[in-house]
Amino acid sequence: MRTEPPIADGGVEIETFMLDSMPPGLPFPSAVRVGDRIYVSGVIGHQPGALKLVEGGLEAEAHQAMAYMRDALALAGSSLDRVVKCTVFFANMADFAAFNEIYRGYFTHHLPARSGVEVKGLALGARIEIECMAIL
Repeated sequence: MRTEPPIADGGVEIETFMLDSMPPGLPFPSAVRVGDRIYVSGVIGHQPGALKLVEGGLEAEAHQAMAYMRDALALAGSSLDRVVKCTVFFANMADFAAFNEIYRGYFTHHLPARSGVEVKGLALGARIEIECMAIL
């Protein structure tokens, strides 16, 4: 797991973090920490280090995406228990109920605020993409 050196912007330190499991060359970090806030970039269920989805459809993709989100939070100093807001992008809103069942298994302490929207398409043809905001 890699981190970029922090930069100071007006007295607030901004740190970026990149998971080793992310494909090389992406133009965004896995997470950004600003003060006591952490912003996790949108994640999909891709194979570690590759621009290819995991096999197994929605369930496999959702578990992989949630694992990346958990790992990015840990790298930045937080955890799923500290998530305050998630946004889920669905390629097909018909996956809403099935995803909810998977999602609940990752948030045992509390359920964060959440939005879910259907989009025209996601990277690599993914079924879902999820991003979150958390606190330290």
